[in-house]
Amino acid sequence: MSLLRVRAFVKCLNRRRLFEKYPAGVSFEDCCQLCVSARKSAVRRISETPVHLQRRNVSFVFPKTEDAKKRVLEQSQLLDVLEARIQQLQSDVVLDVQHAKVQFVKAPSHGKGVPSGRGPRIPPHEKTDIPKSGQTVAKGTSKSQPSRWMEKLTQERKNKLKKQQHIQQKTQKSVREKPTEKSKVTTSNIMPSGTAHKIISSAAKKNRTQQTKLSDKIRAAVSSPVTAAAAATAAPASKSHKLSKQKRKASKRYPAEDEQTAIELQERAKELAEVEELEKRLNLQVSDWTSSSSEEHLQEGNEAVACGDIQLSICSYLEACVFVGDIERAQRFLLSQHRVMSRRRLLNTGVYNIMMRVWAKKGTLNHIGRIFILLEEAGLKPNVGSYAAALECMGRNPNCSPKVISRCLNQMKEDSLSVDDLFSQCVFRQDERDMLLRAIRVVEPDYQPRLTLDMNQGSSALVQDFYAQRENHTYPKLDFTQEELQDRFKRQLSVEQACTVTIDSVETAKPVTENMEKMRRLLAEQRTQWQKVLLQALRDCKLILANTNTKSYRLNLYPYLCLLEDREYVDIMIQSVSNLPPSGESLKILARDLGHRVFTKYSVRQKHQNQTVEKLGSIYSMYTDLLAKDTKVYDVLPREQWCKLEMEHSSGPTLQGGEISWPYIVTLELGTYLVDLMVKNLKINSDILNPAFERKLIPILYHMYTFRSTRQIGFIKPHPILTQMQQEATETKLTFDSYVMPMMCPPVPWTTVKFGAYLLTPTKLMRTVDGATQHELLLEKCQNLHAVFDSLNQLGNCAWRINKPLLDIIISIFNDRGSDKLDIPPPLSEAPKIPHFNPQDPNYTASQKAQLKREVINAKKKCSEMHSLRMDALYKLSIAHHMRDEIFWFPHNMDFRGRTYPCPPYFNHLGSDVTRAILVFAEGKPLGPKGLDWLKIHLVNLTGLKKRSSLQGRLEYANTIIDDILDSADKPLTGKKWWMNADEPWQALACCMEIANAVRAPDPAKFISHFPVHQDGSCNGLQHYAALGRDVIGARSVNLMPCELPQDVYSGVAQQVEAFRARDAESGLMIAKVLEGFISRKVVKQTVMTVVYGVTRYGGRLQIEKRLKEIDEFPKEYIWDASHYLVRQVFSGLKEMFTGTREIQDWLTESARLISKCGHTVEWVTPLGLPIIQPYHRTRNQVLKSTMQHINLQITHDTKERPDTVKQKNAFPPNFIHSLDSTHMMLTALHCYSAGLTFVSVHDCFWTHAITVDIMNKVCREQFVALHSQPILQELSNFLLQKYCSGLP
Repeated sequence: MSLLRVRAFVKCLNRRRLFEKYPAGVSFEDCCQLCVSARKSAVRRISETPVHLQRRNVSFVFPKTEDAKKRVLEQSQLLDVLEARIQQLQSDVVLDVQHAKVQFVKAPSHGKGVPSGRGPRIPPHEKTDIPKSGQTVAKGTSKSQPSRWMEKLTQERKNKLKKQQHIQQKTQKSVREKPTEKSKVTTSNIMPSGTAHKIISSAAKKNRTQQTKLSDKIRAAVSSPVTAAAAATAAPASKSHKLSKQKRKASKRYPAEDEQTAIELQERAKELAEVEELEKRLNLQVSDWTSSSSEEHLQEGNEAVACGDIQLSICSYLEACVFVGDIERAQRFLLSQHRVMSRRRLLNTGVYNIMMRVWAKKGTLNHIGRIFILLEEAGLKPNVGSYAAALECMGRNPNCSPKVISRCLNQMKEDSLSVDDLFSQCVFRQDERDMLLRAIRVVEPDYQPRLTLDMNQGSSALVQDFYAQRENHTYPKLDFTQEELQDRFKRQLSVEQACTVTIDSVETAKPVTENMEKMRRLLAEQRTQWQKVLLQALRDCKLILANTNTKSYRLNLYPYLCLLEDREYVDIMIQSVSNLPPSGESLKILARDLGHRVFTKYSVRQKHQNQTVEKLGSIYSMYTDLLAKDTKVYDVLPREQWCKLEMEHSSGPTLQGGEISWPYIVTLELGTYLVDLMVKNLKINSDILNPAFERKLIPILYHMYTFRSTRQIGFIKPHPILTQMQQEATETKLTFDSYVMPMMCPPVPWTTVKFGAYLLTPTKLMRTVDGATQHELLLEKCQNLHAVFDSLNQLGNCAWRINKPLLDIIISIFNDRGSDKLDIPPPLSEAPKIPHFNPQDPNYTASQKAQLKREVINAKKKCSEMHSLRMDALYKLSIAHHMRDEIFWFPHNMDFRGRTYPCPPYFNHLGSDVTRAILVFAEGKPLGPKGLDWLKIHLVNLTGLKKRSSLQGRLEYANTIIDDILDSADKPLTGKKWWMNADEPWQALACCMEIANAVRAPDPAKFISHFPVHQDGSCNGLQHYAALGRDVIGARSVNLMPCELPQDVYSGVAQQVEAFRARDAESGLMIAKVLEGFISRKVVKQTVMTVVYGVTRYGGRLQIEKRLKEIDEFPKEYIWDASHYLVRQVFSGLKEMFTGTREIQDWLTESARLISKCGHTVEWVTPLGLPIIQPYHRTRNQVLKSTMQHINLQITHDTKERPDTVKQKNAFPPNFIHSLDSTHMMLTALHCYSAGLTFVSVHDCFWTHAITVDIMNKVCREQFVALHSQPILQELSNFLLQKYCSGLP
């Protein structure tokens, strides 16, 4: 890249800023006035010297004279003295102190500064000459201690006088013999004592106290000669080149102040030999600390992650500035970060590349050359993005010389990068790729990018045959024509471009009263007024922020407030007011949601600006050829087809992962700023509901504080007037974010960890805690996740529709008064009245006041819970009602354990009994010869009856109650209501209706059924444990062994607990007598099911307590004692039944404990190759300062903190089993898809059509056997040993 640098250098040659590089990383303007004048004179003299001595790697040379050489040599010797001296003296002060006065003090030759151990670390690529004894330079640290250095220098003078006189003669002789040796040093050995102390501190934090003591001893013996000792051991390689660099650096810094420095220059080397031994001992001590400390190795990755968070903030800020067109602000910010060494170290090449792309689009090659210079100064190497920007810029310049392009390509080869790497690894926007290709074809006219489709589908033995042997695969088609799918794509695209969807509420069915009409009118008027107020307030605030004179290196919210139109910010704020619950919301959650909405809209606009929307439309249009029923049959998977289409149409922008996500702290800060605007500016007249009140403007939102557990948190609460107006208005419209709604077209297939699911809305492949990045970093390093992608795509490609008859019944009950028994939340009008009393009333006793306070608290809590449940049901039913005549899809992603979830949060098939009941497959299939039987068996399973009966026994039972089934289907609300007593009443009613329609059809086998039939695992976690441990007794209880009748582990545990209870009752235990007749399968089921997933006795007690409260006949005064007693018996029963399970759990727990004790987080890889890491670290408090309040963030995923040993060890067993569970589900999904089945899952509950239940059962069992035929525990053990024990002897 020398030619690029030459071009930039020629432009900048006559500018003084070329030489404004301060050795300690402080900008030229921050130096004292004396240094400024000194440097100006040096610049004038340097300008007369050869150019190649001023900048490195310049390929042409100006004529030079011997006089100039001699003069520069003399200057370099003198200036090196001052440079090294000032570095040492500055090491005792904080680098960020600016405009500090520097005094040049005449002192005897033996005066030396005393470093403190906090000096700047010299980058390894910079060369520093031997610090020689010379004029002492003192830097004042503060106004309160102006004579600090003078005192130190005086003390030094007294201590060193005799020593200097003793070795003076010997050193002068050494200097005469080797006058040029001093400029041959390398930075690897230049280590001022302050720097050495800093390195030691970072290498071994546990020994900080010892290091400080050693540093003090060193300073007491010899203050600054440590640096000189280092110089004595310098390597003599590249003599002439290094000498010229030393001259150049010296000539750019400080001129000599006095002739005496020439003499002191020689005297300074006197102590070389004496200190050399001390330096060796110091280095040896550093080595010992490094080798003995386990901390250094652990912190390497953590420091990278910590820097990654800051880098993400910087990148997002620069991208925001560039997006709004504020290039000057972005450039100024980058330079301010680069100028100061402490901040420069946090930058990476990607940060500089952002500005390179800007200048590339403008065609200014000289600006790009300057950024390359900045990269080299920062000690960074250009990557493919850097070279792509440079070549793109050359491609935009029609007059660019081919020699320049060739020089750039040659430099790439020297950096081990190929031209093909540019096209395979870079993310392009707009026409960047075309411009890059144009530049390359200037020197290589016939060049074509060689892009290859990765056909290495799976490294796991579990899926090798699936991808290699496809002769018998029959991938299913969707029941749509290609034209219909393309139209659906356009509809979904318009929804995501708007970012919000407004739908009708199901409460519109209520008759509109006069008061409702009045409240709706008032709310509409107020919102119009609020929009105007917020719009003006936002513009005023932006004007203030734009003109605020803040330091250029600090992040400013102004660019983030310019990303959208002002009205869009206002709409987001008004929407949040409408969705605010009456009880209020925490400031942190409200701010996070507001910031996330802004980011989503910004991401969509970015994709428009980058021209990816047009390309997405063209590729999706061709992709529908794979899915449509009126096209040819393909033998490729959706992911493979999409990748192939992208490769064939590679011109233009890249679709995958070009946008930079915002750090959680930025999202929160922006959201807090918007909340502050709302609280300060949204007001309402106090007499709007009651004209008798005095009219004055009052805020509609209040910022207050409340307690969550023992923590005080900020809270935003709506005024009761606003709450009353919203409740009485019963508004007919609901506004949601677009990602809340199901998709109108098949999702985009997952092809990378950053691309898939929605068309425009940003979606993460792996759900994480806000701010956690370790999962994403781990996924990006993973080479092959094709099986995971393909299983998620299969789940997302299942089309759904609404069961309209059942939906209408549910809405009618919802709009009536709800039903607790049927899980339909009642309206707030049914909530208990909150009692009102005067705490100052003397008529109440202290106990009465306490009782009334408890009643008030309980009533408020009940009202809040009822409101939450009511709104949740309202959202689900309203979305279902909006989609009642549509076909839709649920895109999927997963959590950090690999468990899959639909992306839409409210309405999906993972929801409650109500939402599952109103969802059916869009595609219908005939029942076939056994389909009706499976519907009947499924109905019996939903009732919770006959758990110990065989399938034939359940079928016979269903036939005996066929009259009740038909009565429930025909008269669900007026008949016998048999369905209401089922465990899952609404799904049971839906199944009754399906059976009634089938039995009344002319030929039930030909009846087209859309109904999903479920096959649920028998305590799936225990199944995996039994299979892992080859536990025969446990396997039989969870149906892994052949049995005449299905085994029910929950009933088995309930029977064992009942036996324990009967024994204790006979011995006279009171609580055992009370529990007689109340121990049932339902009481113990949840605890048994979750014990395998790590539930504690405390959590199990709460579960049992909840079940006992649901039993009306159970005496409430014994609930506490009964739950304590039962949880002990359940754990005892499980321990007896599953011995192998407990041993495996103990091994996993102990392994995790030891790993986390050593400072590591627990990681493993699933059998499908999915990397998993547990994000549990010790809590770190971070304070976000805003004008409203300081928000205390409790961060538990910070990799800089040590792992939380308790969470790591307790979570490892259940998380490991969850990962196996998800692996089995993914394998089943892949093979069901290849067999042409419709398949979805709710974790370990698999759904398909009635006709294909037998096939799905066969696939499920085969994949379970295949999974556990692998040496899972052995492979886990090998992985843990290799990862955590490979460094041990």
